[in-house]
Amino acid sequence: MMRLLLIVFYVEVGLVLAVAPWSAYWERNYFAGMLPVLHAIITNYFFRGAVCGLGFVNLAAAVVELRSLLSGRRMRHSIVSLHESCPVEE
Repeated sequence: MMRLLLIVFYVEVGLVLAVAPWSAYWERNYFAGMLPVLHAIITNYFFRGAVCGLGFVNLAAAVVELRSLLSGRRMRHSIVSLHESCPVEE
């Protein structure tokens, strides 16, 4: 259950970080209005791309975690105990 919540968190953070820098909301930042230098930094396309890249890293982490979760379930069901296998001849 915790891993599923972690996957949902990664997806949400990833989508916000990937989409927000390119929205109009990004330019109407309260802190950027207070400091013109900060406004120049966060509206720079390189900075927006870096934030967007972090979003894609979070989305990739969600995919890896989901694959791990699904393969872990498959592996648990496919494990055969030694007692069920053929006895070893001595």
